[in-house]
Amino acid sequence: MNRVFDIVFSLLILLITLPLTIPIALAVLLTSQGPIFFVQERVGCGGKSFNLYKFRSMLRDDDKVGLQLTLKDDSRVTLIGRFLRRFKLDELPQFLNVAAGTMAVIGPRPEVPKYVASHSPQMREVFDYKPGLTDPASIKFRDEPALLAHAENPERLYIEQILPEKVRLSIEYQRTRTAASDFGIICQTVAIMFGR
Repeated sequence: MNRVFDIVFSLLILLITLPLTIPIALAVLLTSQGPIFFVQERVGCGGKSFNLYKFRSMLRDDDKVGLQLTLKDDSRVTLIGRFLRRFKLDELPQFLNVAAGTMAVIGPRPEVPKYVASHSPQMREVFDYKPGLTDPASIKFRDEPALLAHAENPERLYIEQILPEKVRLSIEYQRTRTAASDFGIICQTVAIMFGR
């Protein structure tokens, strides 16, 4: 049943947002050098890697320089990228991931291999579930770039404190999730997108 919902919901969102995607794609293409889409390897269900898609919001190849985390006021983020990130519009292409079955609407956010390597054995239960666009951890840590920006060592803070808590919240939610709780997560996510 969840898969049917994911397909219908993702295709509906892709259709509704089609008038937005063309101007966004043009803005990304015309305001900085590089491709329209940002493609990054992430680790999903069963520990299998897949390509996650976003509209590119950073300077070309800047994700390969420095941290694989984005901080508040990160100089690598383009002007149009700041706008896209503000309203989570850079993540619209991930509905293609959902439609293809590599992601779900609700599920733990997929990590890059570098940070997966730091998972403790207890944290690996997260790979029993299909990664998603949003879940309680995404909502709680919606201001993660600001938290990291104030840290003396952002990567250490992420690996030792933020990531374990995100995984804990995600696993806890997956064990007890219902259709009603999923609906609540979607509503909270939409509210955050337009209300922050």
